[in-house]
Parts: sequence; C-alpha cells; structure tokens
Amino acid sequence: MASGSDRNPIIIGGLPSQVPDFDPEETQEWLDSLDAAVDERGRERARYLMLRLIERAREKRVAVPEMRSSDYVNTIATKDEPFFPGNEEIERKILNATRWNAAVMVSRAQRPGIGVGGHIATFASSASLYDVGFNHFFRGKDGGDGGDQIFFQGHASPGIYARAFLLDRLSETQLDAFRQEKSKAPYGLSSYPHPRLMPDFWEFPTVSMGLGPLGAIYQARMNRYMEARGIADTSASHVWAYLGDGEMDEPESLGQLSIAAREGLDNLTFVVNCNLQRLDGPVRGNGKIIQELESQFRGAGWNVIKLVWDRSWDPLLAQDRDGVLVNRLNTTPDGQFQTYATETGAYIREHFFGDDQRLRAMVENMTDDQILHLGRGGHDHRKVYAAYAAAKAHKGQPTVILAQTVKGWTLGPNFEGRNATHQMKKLTVSDLKGFRDRLHLPIADNELEDGAPPYYHPGRDSEEIQYMHDRRKSLGGYVPTRIVRAKPLNLPGDKTYEPVKKGSGQQSIATTMAFVRLLKDLMRDKEIGRRFVLIAPDEYRTFGMDSFFPSAKIYNPLGQQYESVDRELLLAYKESPTGQMLHDGISEAGCTASLIAAGSAYATHGEPLIPVYVFYSMFGFQRTGDQFWQMADQLARGFVLGATAGRTTLTGEGLQHADGHSHLLASTNPGCVAYDPAYGFEIAHIVQDGLRRMYGPDSEDVFYYLTVYNEPIQHPAEPADVDVEGILKGIHRYRRGEHGSIPAQIMASGVAVPWALEAQRILAEEWNVRADVWSATSWNELRREAVEVERHNLLHPEEDQRVPYVTRKLSGAEGPFVAVSDWMRSVPDQISRWVPGTYQSLGADGFGFADTRGAARRFFHIDAQSIVLSVLTELAKEGKVDRSVLKQAVDRYQLLDASAADPGAAGGDA
Repeated sequence: MASGSDRNPIIIGGLPSQVPDFDPEETQEWLDSLDAAVDERGRERARYLMLRLIERAREKRVAVPEMRSSDYVNTIATKDEPFFPGNEEIERKILNATRWNAAVMVSRAQRPGIGVGGHIATFASSASLYDVGFNHFFRGKDGGDGGDQIFFQGHASPGIYARAFLLDRLSETQLDAFRQEKSKAPYGLSSYPHPRLMPDFWEFPTVSMGLGPLGAIYQARMNRYMEARGIADTSASHVWAYLGDGEMDEPESLGQLSIAAREGLDNLTFVVNCNLQRLDGPVRGNGKIIQELESQFRGAGWNVIKLVWDRSWDPLLAQDRDGVLVNRLNTTPDGQFQTYATETGAYIREHFFGDDQRLRAMVENMTDDQILHLGRGGHDHRKVYAAYAAAKAHKGQPTVILAQTVKGWTLGPNFEGRNATHQMKKLTVSDLKGFRDRLHLPIADNELEDGAPPYYHPGRDSEEIQYMHDRRKSLGGYVPTRIVRAKPLNLPGDKTYEPVKKGSGQQSIATTMAFVRLLKDLMRDKEIGRRFVLIAPDEYRTFGMDSFFPSAKIYNPLGQQYESVDRELLLAYKESPTGQMLHDGISEAGCTASLIAAGSAYATHGEPLIPVYVFYSMFGFQRTGDQFWQMADQLARGFVLGATAGRTTLTGEGLQHADGHSHLLASTNPGCVAYDPAYGFEIAHIVQDGLRRMYGPDSEDVFYYLTVYNEPIQHPAEPADVDVEGILKGIHRYRRGEHGSIPAQIMASGVAVPWALEAQRILAEEWNVRADVWSATSWNELRREAVEVERHNLLHPEEDQRVPYVTRKLSGAEGPFVAVSDWMRSVPDQISRWVPGTYQSLGADGFGFADTRGAARRFFHIDAQSIVLSVLTELAKEGKVDRSVLKQAVDRYQLLDASAADPGAAGGDA
C-alpha cells in the first residue's frame, strides 16, 4: 500500500492530501486496522465498517466528503421506520377503488365514437405514492392559508380524478367526459393538470415535462421570499413535486437543483417515481437510474432517500451477512429488473438467485409465487410513509425520494413493465376481470362483458369513504383545489404617472429607462409598492436598474456576509434577507419560474404580487416560450419586459441577440397582451391599464409583454388631445401631416416611430407628400380584436356586422398605408387584411448582425429614407406620382449602400 508521501499531492475524492500528518504513528494504526479487516473479514465487512465510521463522523459533526451513491437498498432501515398511523387495510381498499376507476375512466374514453384516449400506466405505478400523501401529508386550504403546493405528475391525472370521484368532488358524468371539454361542457375534464381549463381544481400545470420540477423549486423559494418580506405566512406550506424518472432527462428537471440546496429549501420534496421506464422503453436499460439520480442530487446538495424495496425483502436482507444479495442488487441493470417484472417466480429464482449458492439458500423455503411478489418500495404504504415523514422532518436541505415502482402495476401481465404500456389505453374483458380479481372488487362478470365497464364506489356511508373524508378534514381540506381569495388592490391614481407623461425634455433616454422611472414611482406607492417583485437574469445594470440596489435590495436568505467591492458607491450591490429583487443569475428559465410563482401568488397564497421580469427580448419567448405557455395555463399575472428589443437597435451584439420576431411568438399565446410602445406617455397608459386589468376589481387572467429599447431618444410630452383608447387598443394618430398636397399614411411601432416622423418631414419638404404618422402600440392586439370581430360576424349573420377597431380607426384616412417597425414584416402584416386601403410593410427580415444602427436599418431598408421610398412607390402604383421619382429617391439617399447611412445614435443607457 502506498504511503502518504507516495501519493500525488492533489485532492483525491475530496480528501486534502497535502495536509501535514502530525501523528503518522496513529495514522498507520488506523490503516493497519483497515488492512486487517480486509484480510480477515473480507472487503464487504471492511466496506460496512467504513460506512459506519462515516455515519458516526457526521453524527459528531466531523466534515467528511459526501458519498455520491449508496447501496441499492432503502435509505431508511426497517428498525428506523416510524409507526404507521393509518389503517392500512382501509387504505388498501381505497387505493384499489381509485386504481379501478382511473383505469376504467381512460378505457371508457377510448370507446368507439370517442377515442380520445388517456394514460393509465403512470398512475398505476405511482398510486401508493399519492395515496399516502393524500391520507397523511398533503395540507389543504381550509385554514385560510395556501396549504401545501402539489405538482402532480401530468400523466397521473386519471388517478387524481378517480380519487375526487370517490369523495363526491367529481361525478360519474364528469369522469365520462374525460378529454371531452367542449363536446361535454360543462362536465369535461382536462387531459392533464390545466388550471386555465379547470380553475377551481388544478393549481399547477405540469405535463410539459421538466417544467414541474423547475416550477416546484421556485415555488418553494417564492414561499420563503413571501414570508421573509412579510407578505404571507408560508411557514407551514410544503411543496411536493411528483416526477418521472424519464422526465429527469429534461435539462430543466435537474438544471436548478443547486439553488434549492444553496437556499436550504427544506420546504421542498421531490418524489421521483422510478418505474424505470420512459415512454418507449427503459430509462437506463444498461445502468441504474436510481443510482445515477442519487449521485446527481447528492452532488447538488440535496438530502436523498431511496425507497427501493418493499417489506417482503426485509427478511432476505437481514440474512445477507456476506453482502452477496446487496451486491447482486447493486450490479443488476434496470433493463433486467424490468424483465423480472414481466416474468415468473421460477424465472427470477433461476436468473437472479440461481448462480450463487448463498443466494439460492436465502429463497429455498420460498415458493415461486412468493418470489414473484418480492415487490418494489413505491408500492408499500408503510415504506412510503416512512420516507415522507423523514423528508418532512429533515432540516436544512431539500429532499428527493427516489421510489422504485413497476409501470402499469396491478393492471395485469399485458401492461405491467411492458415497453408499450405508456401507449396502452384500453383494457380487454380478460384484462378487466384479472384486474378486478387482483383488486378484490365486488363487480360481476356480466358487468364487464356487456358494454363499458362500470365505475366502482363502495357507497357514501362506507367505512372507506368516511375514512377518506376524515383524513382530508384533519389535513385542512380537499386537494387539489385552487381558491382565489385575493382582494383587488387599491391602485395608484393618475398623479403617479404624470412625471413620465411629461416626457424627457432635452434629455435622450431609452424606453427601457422611461419604464424604469415609472417603476420607481410605482414602488414608492404605499399600497402596492411592496408587492412588486423585480426579476432579471444577471442584467439589472444593463437595464439601468442598479439604482434599485440600495433601496429595494437583492433577496438572499443569508443576507450579505461580505463587504461589497463597491460598498462606498451610491449604487452599491446590496443583498438582504428581506430584499425585493430576485437575482437568479444567468438563467432565463429560473427567472421565468420565479415570474410564474410570483404571478400566481394571488391564488396560491391569496396575496397578489406584481412581478416585473426584465430580460434581453431575444431570450424570452424564444428561449423560454414553453414556460410562458405554462404561465398562461397557471393563470399567472405580471409584467414581462423584452428589453434591448428590435433587430437593429442592440448594436454590436449580433445575430443571436437581435430580436425581430418575439411579437410573433407572443401572438401565439392567448394569455399574453403584447405592446411595442414608442414613448414614455404610451408606457404610462399601458402600465396603468395593465395594473387595472390584472389587479383591479374585475381582474383578468392575462400577463403583459412590453418591448422596450436601449436606443436613447427624446421623449415628447403627452399630447393635449392624447388618444388613450387608441394607445390601449393598439393604434393612435400621433402626428398629422401639415405640409404637402399628396396624402399618405405611415404606421410605425416602438423605436420606428422617430424614423416615421423623419420620413414625414422628408416627404413634405422634398416630395410634396402630406403623411400622417400613426403609432401602432400593438399589432397583436389589433389583430386579436379583428379576429374576434370576424368570429362574431361568422356566427351571427342575422345581426348588424361589426367592424374591427383598426378598420374603424383608419377609416377616412387617405392611403396608401405603409407600416414599419424594427420587427420582421410578419408582425405588422398581421393586420393587413383589415386596413382600408393599399397596404405595404417594411421589416427587418433575416438574421441580425453587428453594425451601427444606421447601417443595419439601411441594409434592411427600414430607415427614414427607405420609408420615403416605400411611400413614393405605393403612390406611384396609384398614379399619384411619376415612377421616375423612385429612381431619383434611390440615388439621392444612396439606398443601395449601407455605409452611406447616418450611423445614428451610438450606445444606449439600457
């Protein structure tokens, strides 16, 4: 054996090998003892002794490296299991009824003429995991607080419905309307947890795999944030996230584990249903997913509880003096365990126990049937209870429970452990009879042979149903339940918005800064100021929001335990346990999860929060669009700011930073109200209306997306005759043309409005064209309203036909109409069919690139001179100007030469 001096001077396995040995004789005695244990008792005994020493070291608070993984057995020893307080016989009957109804509901949904399908194998594997939670752990909302927050695995929804049916929360009619939400309205049940579709039942949408674990982490963090800031008492709330082992392949599932450990979120428990199968086959056929996940969670700083085997294994493990059984469990790959789940007891005896005499001896007194029923830990109520109780009792770390199950458990040999079980939706008569017998349900054969299989209910006065009601009463009410207790906020009046409406005077500022100035005033409001939650992905300084650091401070549960390098500066970086700003690092996914948790706090905890999430616009809907869809599903509210917006405005950053399409992506989200304002006064009215719509007396389940820019411009004061309705609906005439005799219309949004105004001047002075300039604050909202008008007209032909707002607004304005923005043409083209006249659009179509703003706009032909050419072109088509002027314009403005353009404003303050 190598001595200490022979070893490489590096840290090996977390042990500092360069630390000097002050007592080499004592060290050698310990090493000799280990050698003797290996020589005399074998490696397994020595390994056991080492593990016990590590355990005792931790008990004595001696810092030793964390092991990456442990043996493939239960973390909680049998002797350490707590007393099980429930009636296991009754709970088994309840679970059997739930299992039956879940499977029958999906099977009936697959009947001829309907065929909407569903999934039954996931719940079949996780039923016990849920049942123990419902009976003993999940807190309801009857106490007036938020209770527990439970992220149900999406594909397990049939089981949650089936349990609600037993409790008379759902009717048989509703079960038969599973996945038939419109044709069976108002009884339809959504396929998965969808709060928007069932707003009184589901709280958290989870079926877009990977978003459940991410959302659960940030929900647990938001609970701590709200408590720290005195918004709500969330100390009793626990977050449970039910996940699949295949789901853990999603980057979002594991990507933010560190924040939960770093902030000590012991109010969070992941329950990973390790049925060892993905949708198509094994998760890790040649490996061991539980061991892999254990290493990942331990490495991230989580408390790990492995729940691998049920109680039938306890006598065998107690006999395992040589460790041969544990070794076999450690070395058998998951793919083989799946095979054992589908084979006979004789096959398991031969292939698992058969090649070692010591293993054969362990099971020689067991029948093949007993071997066949050596079960997985996730199906054992007592083992599950022990794991949950340990998770709730653990302090200082989040906990993950890795529970092994069999996919399709109890559904019969055609389903259990089969690769295709996820796609199997219908049980045959033979399957149903075997399933019924296994669950010991009093259902006659003829009920299964004639027509659709029946649901089973033991009776409202039965012992089982009363037990269920009693358990839920003791735990504070039924779950899942979504309750909105929040009251409307007392919103600030017009005075708060006046400073921004006055414009910027001689100062040039970006629209981002205009918004930040307004936000600062709103956060001073005594009624709603403390409810703002600022969120940014390590970009507060980029967006000019570092001015909030000294006052609002950055939330950190540990505070600031160091002297900041800029502590003497006015805008010093400041962290605080009661900070208002969430600084989630360079993680748009994490920021969006915080946004969703804050934006739904009005329902989760009955306390409205107003999240303001500011990010590079390119990294919003494009990078985390799935989460914005999740946000809409969860009925979350708040403000989303796509800063540094536009394809040509963020000079120097180049292709992957140049957003010219997020408004198109935003238009696909029905819960998103999107605006592209040009000036501060427009922002003021949009924000004021957004607060009213989301937090006022008649609150709506929407969120606002505003694109703001980093290009400094002078912001005008609000016009005396400002058209507030037009700003909010999507278009208002900002400036009429006063000179020239040939009429035209220019429609622009955001940063393009100043280009349109310059084009208006050039057209009047050089081409005798009198152009009006319209600020299109929302192409998306104009289209949305027009589509709704057409839908109404289609279905109500007998009524007076409605006219879209944009058509009415532009009626009487003499065309042609030219639309321009810093977005691709598809954005303004959304309204083309409703514009009453010849319509042409200009846009930044294609990839962005790094250059001056002027050169980029000349390249895309969206600058003022290009707008002039486009207006003249449309007028030439109508015969109002001679076509010869077009070539004159091209030559005069050198429109084919990007280098000839005025570079424009350099830099930008946000």
